[in-house]
Amino acid sequence: MLNGATFIRRELMIQLVRAFDNGSLADALDHIPVKLRPKGGDSSRCCVYHDRAVIKYRLMALLGITAEDEADEAKTLREYLAEKVAGQEQAGARRENPLGVCGPACNGCPDAKVLSTPNCRGCFARPCVYTCPKKAISVVDGKSVIDQSLCIKCGKCIAACPYHAIVKTSVPCEEACPVGAIRKNEQGVAEIDFTRCIFCGKCFSACPFSAVMERSQLLDVLLAMQRGEKLVAMVAPAADRQFPGTIEQLLSACAKAGFADVIEVALGAEKTTEHETAEFIERMEKDPKTFMTTSCCPAYVNLVAKHLPDLMKHVSETPSPMVYTRDMVKAQNPDAKTVFIGPCVAKRSEARRKDVDYVLSFEELGAILAGRKVDVIACEPWKTPRPAAVTARNFACSCGVTEAVLVEATSKIPDFKLNSKQINGIDRKTCAMLKLYAAGKLPVNFLEVMACPGGCVSGPCSLNI
Repeated sequence: MLNGATFIRRELMIQLVRAFDNGSLADALDHIPVKLRPKGGDSSRCCVYHDRAVIKYRLMALLGITAEDEADEAKTLREYLAEKVAGQEQAGARRENPLGVCGPACNGCPDAKVLSTPNCRGCFARPCVYTCPKKAISVVDGKSVIDQSLCIKCGKCIAACPYHAIVKTSVPCEEACPVGAIRKNEQGVAEIDFTRCIFCGKCFSACPFSAVMERSQLLDVLLAMQRGEKLVAMVAPAADRQFPGTIEQLLSACAKAGFADVIEVALGAEKTTEHETAEFIERMEKDPKTFMTTSCCPAYVNLVAKHLPDLMKHVSETPSPMVYTRDMVKAQNPDAKTVFIGPCVAKRSEARRKDVDYVLSFEELGAILAGRKVDVIACEPWKTPRPAAVTARNFACSCGVTEAVLVEATSKIPDFKLNSKQINGIDRKTCAMLKLYAAGKLPVNFLEVMACPGGCVSGPCSLNI
């Protein structure tokens, strides 16, 4: 969903691309915050100077640097850019974590509480008092008062109040995180515990101040293009309906925008389907009482590795479509650099493990297309030897992997029976369900798990959410 936070993020990306292309990036960077927040103009925070500081940090993130990396506020963006260019030319090393919190952007939200508001009418029925299981509510001077030391935030009083006078305040990033990986520090600023973080991107999407920022590789890709490196765009199946036109037209648009070659990741999804189906059948033959879960979603794989070790033996060992697509690219041209393009934050962590050179979000690809004035609708369809299978293109949708495996399995075993279930979005409730699956308390033989509700099409870096 387009809002003020997504608008400014995408606008900065487009400005970076345009300034890079016309050779003025070094000169333009330090002027962008002032241009967007001129003196005497409107501000979204206490003043334009605070706004400018946050915009500077956003630009740092687009350069591939997050606020935690460098606390030198006296250093200019031009200096950061020079260091970035020199550093990439020397080593090209990637930073460890794809997310970070910008302290100046964080609002320091108050702790989550259940509160009685002035809307309370002090009614005779006292439904809030009688429904509270911890006796945390009393009536003082005709108004309900909640004892925070007793309140367990169960929400029963909220549901019971006929005047909607009781509300629950929240810390959006903390509430969205399914594994408790983000918390406020002693200064009240959010911090990510990367030993727990699964890089699902839910905090990135949830923060109303957009204080959680991605460590972008947009500049890395632009620099690689400038150096004449052969970059192959690997476009994820979730691209369908993200951009105007067809997938084939989007592939052509990528080539027109500067990529040396393009390929659908759905072709890799075909290989994932084939191998995952064979693996599933083999597991069932060895132990009909066991079950297997999918392995395409990197946030889910991170969840199991960090928080659900008992489930690890059930996770498919089949590589994701991105990995198979990378192998296809490297088989044809070993010197090519691969650029995965999708809606996912967690793919950045998977790419680091699986030797994919760069990852761009759909937002970043959209910025390149907009910055270079490439109209997808006006592009001729990309000519490929054959289109990917429909089931492979549906991988990005919830139940898409299950459908692909079922079709593949029944083509080999006509009377094949699939007892499948889906986890359609990872949150605290579904994490508890996964523990039940790991303990064998829920009957299933094939479990599809997607971190995002609806599948990858609803990823945190999608264009249409």
